[in-house]
Formats: sequence, C-alpha cells, structure tokens
Amino acid sequence: MTTAKKTTMKRSQLSDSDIMVTVYTLRMRHGFLLVHKPRGPTSHDTVAQLRRSLGEQKMGHLGTLDPLATGLMVVAVGGKALKVVELFNKLPKVYEACITLGTTSTTYDSEGMLQEQKPKAGWLPPDDASRIQALIDDRFLGKIQQVPPAFSAIHVGGERAYKKAMRGEHVEMQVRETTISACKVIGYSFPIVTLEVHCDSGTYIRSLAHDLGISLRCGGYLSSLVRTAVGEWRLKNALPPDAIRWLDVIPLKDILPGFPSRELSSAEWGEIQHGRPIDGDMDPEKPFVAWYDGLPVALLERSRKSEGMLKPRKVL
Repeated sequence: MTTAKKTTMKRSQLSDSDIMVTVYTLRMRHGFLLVHKPRGPTSHDTVAQLRRSLGEQKMGHLGTLDPLATGLMVVAVGGKALKVVELFNKLPKVYEACITLGTTSTTYDSEGMLQEQKPKAGWLPPDDASRIQALIDDRFLGKIQQVPPAFSAIHVGGERAYKKAMRGEHVEMQVRETTISACKVIGYSFPIVTLEVHCDSGTYIRSLAHDLGISLRCGGYLSSLVRTAVGEWRLKNALPPDAIRWLDVIPLKDILPGFPSRELSSAEWGEIQHGRPIDGDMDPEKPFVAWYDGLPVALLERSRKSEGMLKPRKVL
C-alpha cells in the first residue's frame, strides 16, 4: 500500500500570471453579484442556488423579490461584502409593474384568490390612460401612506404576517410611509395598465396596485413585476443564476468609492485592526469607509466617548 505525499508549490515555482490570478481570485471573493431572478423561485431559493454553484456560504441579498416577480437582485458575496450591506439597504428601486384592473386578489397579486369586480359609478373610462396618469400624479407621488399586504414577510406579533394569513387569521397591518418619486403609465390596454415606478426601498408595489384599483373604483391587482434597477445598478447588466461565475463578482474596491471615505496610514490601520479609535471627525449619522493600500478595510463611525475621534464600526 502506498501513501500519496502532500506536495506544496513554493511561491518561487509560481509564474507571475499564476500569482496575479490567485490574488485576483482572493479579492473577487468579496463583492456583489447582479442576478436576474426568474419567475418562480423565492429570493432565498435564488441565493441558495448561488451558494451551491459558487461554493460560498456567506451570501445575502439586498432586497427580496416575490416568487412571481423577476428582475434585478443584488447579492452580497463573502463576509466582507455582508458587513457593508447596511450601506446599500436604502437604495431606491425601479420597477415595471403590470396591473390588471377590474379584478381584486386576496394577496394583491395573481397568487391569491381572484374576484371579478363590478365597476362602481365614476370609474375612469378604460381607454383613457391620461386620466389614469393624472390620478396617479395626484394621489401616488411623493410621500404616501401604504398598508402592506397581509400576505407579506413583515413580522406581526412575533410571526411572519403571511403565516397568520395562510391560517385564515385576521392580520392587522400597520400603515407605513414611503416615497414614490416617479410613476409613469407606459402602457395601457384594458384591463392591463403598465407602470414604471421609481420608489424608496420598502415600497410595496402590490399595495400600490391594490390602492390604484380602489382609486379607479374598479379594483386591481399586480399581475407581473420586473425590478429594473437598484440604485445605479441596472437589470441589463445582470445574469441569470445558472450563468453566474466567480468572475462576475464586482469587487468591493469597485463598489465603495462613491461613499464618504478616508485613506488610512499604516499606523492608523494598525490601531483600527486592534479596535482602537483614531483622530478624525465625520457625519455622525453615516458610516465611513476606510481604505488602506487601495482596498476597503473598515467602516468607521464617530466615537461617542472621545470627541474628535473615529472608532471602527466593522473591520472588513
């Protein structure tokens, strides 16, 4: 019986190209992926598929898409990327939403029980897109109040609301404020009206569809939804989950330059690594990206104990 010997390749045996590929791969293991989620799987399912295909367990997305929705999902890859997700949680989003008028749904989308509605007196003519746009401009732009669907992942009484709703329990959903910066009718052929919606993170497009149906006095539900943008990222640059490879990861060094930042000296980096504060000041409400040797290395925040000092919030 023979025993295989473990061999270790010394650095001197590696070519320059091998070293460059190794360094590039290590740096690429922390960053973001632009994923085109298909209709059907949940956001959790999509991330699970990427974990299996890339062999990386540390992943998380920057915003849920319902199973019936398609479009852009931004996925953080690697522990360092997960640590900076908080910087991106409130990025605005853009959607293309198809709303079916004349019918309501218990879930506000096509997954629920559908009930055809009898249009009430005063509802808008089915061929008049301009009047629908005028109504949207009057009632659904700027800061608005929304009631999320009972079939949602919001916690109510320590449990996901949709679990209570599926058991037939009454779920009291709290009103939430959100901002819709733009909402344009881009297509209309009764009963389908198609909208392009620019909104804050946390906006429920299903609730928008339901509320628009009420305002039109004919009912409505969300029949399809595509997320086309998250912040500056666009769906046209995303890939389907089964086409994603490691080289598609956008490294943190290419993502974070747009945030408030500071280049550290070697002495400052040494202090930060040991959890100690350094001299400096900043906006107390916002994290601050610290760079060293061309790479993001930490998030800093103002020290509450020592005036004029910055302390590490997270070391990447």
